Amino acid sequence: MEALRDVDPAQIGAHALLARLGAGGMGQVYLGRSPGGRLVAVKVIRDEITGHPEALARFRREAETVRAVRSAYTANLIDASLAAAPYWLATEYVAGPTLGHAVAERGGLPADTCLRLFAALAEGLASVHGYGVTHRDLKPQNVILGAQGPQLIDFGIARGVGETALTQDGHAPGTPGYTAPEVLRGAEAGAAADVFALGATMAYAATGRAPYGTGDAATVSYRAVHEPVDVAGVAPGLAALIGACVAKDPAERPDPAEIVRRCGVRDALVDDPVYAGLGALGEPVPVPAPARVPAPVSAAAPVPAAVAVHALPTEGPGYPYAPTRPEASPARPARRRAIWAGAGVAVAAALALAAWKLVPPAGDEGAGGPSGASGGGSSAQGRTGAPTAPPAASGDPQGAGKPPAEYIEGNRVSRYLWTGAPDPVQAAQGIGQCNQPAEEKTPGAGFQSAVSTTSRNGVPGGSASIKMRIKYAEMEKTRPAPYYVSVAVKSPHDIEPGTGKPFPTDNRAVGYTSKPVDIYTHWQSGGDVELTYPDDFSMHGGGRTWPAVPLSADPGDWTVVFYHVEDDPAKYASIACSGFQVG
Repeated sequence: MEALRDVDPAQIGAHALLARLGAGGMGQVYLGRSPGGRLVAVKVIRDEITGHPEALARFRREAETVRAVRSAYTANLIDASLAAAPYWLATEYVAGPTLGHAVAERGGLPADTCLRLFAALAEGLASVHGYGVTHRDLKPQNVILGAQGPQLIDFGIARGVGETALTQDGHAPGTPGYTAPEVLRGAEAGAAADVFALGATMAYAATGRAPYGTGDAATVSYRAVHEPVDVAGVAPGLAALIGACVAKDPAERPDPAEIVRRCGVRDALVDDPVYAGLGALGEPVPVPAPARVPAPVSAAAPVPAAVAVHALPTEGPGYPYAPTRPEASPARPARRRAIWAGAGVAVAAALALAAWKLVPPAGDEGAGGPSGASGGGSSAQGRTGAPTAPPAASGDPQGAGKPPAEYIEGNRVSRYLWTGAPDPVQAAQGIGQCNQPAEEKTPGAGFQSAVSTTSRNGVPGGSASIKMRIKYAEMEKTRPAPYYVSVAVKSPHDIEPGTGKPFPTDNRAVGYTSKPVDIYTHWQSGGDVELTYPDDFSMHGGGRTWPAVPLSADPGDWTVVFYHVEDDPAKYASIACSGFQVG
């Protein structure tokens, strides 16, 4: 928890904001206070990604899930705004640290405490499953150790039974080390997958160690599929129960009711002295400074509109959501600073922020579906592989011959991720492969590109050179009609625009883009169109612009996507993909 910053709003809906609770790829979670004095956790989507339909769909689904599940083991939904930006939801706020924080601070818990916690969490899962919902991301960071017992939080990727997946991006839901083997192999995450996650969570609680070790996501996931869970030093009965929950075959795992029975607890978890002592690991609640008495408002001064009441969804995850009353736009109050209370009051967010991986529906990056890959430095000639004729000089439905948009809008999810060659020198020269193909035919006799890193101010790899051309365009007898291309450069991880710092999630944004340029600029001389990153690039979205971050901000495999751009910033389609390696 940290104090509010100047960029933070003072109020969301009817709730006064007191502090920051956490941040992630989707947005920010705040500690808030309702008009009646109730503490709430308020999750707000970042302005920069409100144009992503998948982000909004997932956010609305989370609100619907939290609203539907009325359990003693989950935080209740208090209020939400789902119809128009800013999008947010508020849940009740629960005192207590996360299980992940508590174990990191104190180490593994005693076997008796673990069995009581095991039973309580299993009972919580049974309650959630009773509403037809699977959590799909149970882990120590998503368990709050409240004074009245544990609570399950963060239903950002939860799903109802039989509900169709929003997206398919090749990534399993959940967190490596806590995601069940069948899910990693591509099966749907059901109730048995939640049981696996519960077993892995309790392995961590008992040992203080990651259940399948540490390392990159692929390595940890491989161990979860093929190797036993780490329960070294755990009491035999508890170790056996954990082992049953993380059985490789989901049919062999006990259901939550059987877990409760096997725990055999006869005392309340809240009476456990070890559990009770963990509450002191929470953070102090900020107490707002007394507000200054406002100056009298003259008769001519405008009065801020009243805060609107926001409706909650009433028909499941369907869209659109409409407020019961018109949305108002209250004037932004002046910032009020927080005074931090003394130690002795333990608190934790009842609503954690999911670092959602945004993934698109089929065909969202351009007309048509995927067909074949386009590697760095190779010719991309469209789906058929054959050269296509250049667009007509006028009246072209693709938009050729029209003035291009000044930029392309970062209003979609990009699935493109480039992987460099094992040899670092080759990777820095753009030799590698992209996981997605071109989605639009290129003009003329084939599109060619070359990317490489270059030195800047004596620093190797300080900038990137990106070249592109149409092969043999100089052999044309007449100048082809303009064909505008914008280049997008994506860092390996999503970048927080305000700080330039990477999040630990794959970058699904369009990235930093160049101003569209006619690919036939040098058609007679055969010269290349050349751009330099970061000089020629910036990010556009929601009416705002951000400068490109330095390459050093996020070492790894950077992706370069070439887009054909029309006269509308939102109308563009990919024609090729490449990349380069930093660091």
